[in-house]
Amino acid sequence: MTSTKDTTSSELLSVVASRELAGKRTVFAGIGLPTLAASLAHLTVAPDLEIVYESGVCGAHPSQLPETIADAVLITGAEAVLSMPALFGNVLQGGHIDVGFLGAAQIDRWGNLNSSVIGDWAEPSVRLPGPGGAMEVMANSGEVFVVMRRHDPRSFVEELDFCTSPGPDRALADGIRPLGAGVTRVITELGILARQGVGEPLRLVAVHPGVTADHVRSATGWPLDVAADLATIEPPAAAELRRLREEVDPGRVYLR
Repeated sequence: MTSTKDTTSSELLSVVASRELAGKRTVFAGIGLPTLAASLAHLTVAPDLEIVYESGVCGAHPSQLPETIADAVLITGAEAVLSMPALFGNVLQGGHIDVGFLGAAQIDRWGNLNSSVIGDWAEPSVRLPGPGGAMEVMANSGEVFVVMRRHDPRSFVEELDFCTSPGPDRALADGIRPLGAGVTRVITELGILARQGVGEPLRLVAVHPGVTADHVRSATGWPLDVAADLATIEPPAAAELRRLREEVDPGRVYLR
């Protein structure tokens, strides 16, 4: 029997994030926790989910979890492999992605993301891998879910050190009209932040058992609004953890 007592942060985030994909049809999944969440959702709450990767693989059915977006295991059994112009020009910009699933180093109240540098651009304290295709995913997906490993004032900031992927509010201020609603869900080890779309800041809508709204407020770098009907998230069930550990990532590629 699978134990739920020793659930790791990665397992918690993956399970909770996977539930958010219930009823979705297409997801553009980033590598790491988004891949875990999408793969688990396909086995549980979204059996018809089509997973799309930045390498052009659509309808992926990998024999094991990919370690990079260019991992050859993604191609075996896939429904299609598209060129970059076809993927970004036709699939993304054509409005065929329901959910873009991303990670980031920093996020602000409007769902703008930073995955480039921490600190000053010219002399950063940390230089990060960058966005890959995240800017296109942000602009063209119907909505964007973000999984954040850390929930603290250094990651949830009043002002980004650098804006890698602007959400629709920031884009509209610059005269650009994106297709999608931008970030609508943020899943963290403390709870779930959400918003409906343009003009609405992220607010706290759910917490994990034992976490208070004041705790989340103190870990957030802006004055965080809290939903009047704040929910408590169901902990990962034994069946969800078993599938995640034994079927999705038995080699512990991303579970740690």
